[in-house]
Amino acid sequence: MSSQSAPATPRHPPASLGFNLAGIAVLALLLAVGAAYLLDEMGRTSRTPTPALEDGNPIVQTISGRELTIPTAWFRYGEQIRDGFTNQIDLTLMFAPDGATPLPVQVMLLPRSRARTSSALLDAVYLHQFGDETLAGIPGLVGKPLGAAAGYEGERVWYDPLSANAFVAKCMAPIEPGAPEQCVRTVYLPSGIAAVYVFDAKALQSWRQFDTQMKLWLEKIGAW
Repeated sequence: MSSQSAPATPRHPPASLGFNLAGIAVLALLLAVGAAYLLDEMGRTSRTPTPALEDGNPIVQTISGRELTIPTAWFRYGEQIRDGFTNQIDLTLMFAPDGATPLPVQVMLLPRSRARTSSALLDAVYLHQFGDETLAGIPGLVGKPLGAAAGYEGERVWYDPLSANAFVAKCMAPIEPGAPEQCVRTVYLPSGIAAVYVFDAKALQSWRQFDTQMKLWLEKIGAW
């Protein structure tokens, strides 16, 4: 009886093997680039100094006819660090209420014509969108949720009901789980420049100190 030969073991063509090796090499390269990028970003973050009132090394920028002398460490974006005229300045300042952990405040300086104050929006917009619920938790401020039907899902307004020039801030629920709730407050400074503040909702617990502390920073550069 004749014996049957064993079936031949299938082999990958050389082209297929080369393709797989090339794919592995590309994946390894992407992982290496990603790791390098992550390490670079971590390094940048660790090297970024915390802004301080004592900072020097200023540049001079003019906005709304007002000349500001701003320490370079205060700028949020490196590409804005240049002398000359501008129509927007983005800074990072610090809010350090008594007995609390300092919190960063993102500040956008704009010409007055490009912004509307939070107190003006309270009367013209927010009051007409308030829900029935009244929120508690911030001493001295009244909290009201805004109507979801008007496109304000997850947003709320906190305001001082006893002041003619009310402290007003609109806060938004975080998009990412675990992220802090962020609040926005827009004011006109005595210089005629508008300032838009974006800050962690934790700062509302010390809201009476907020404008006073921001004044210290903005006076130093000539924006107040």
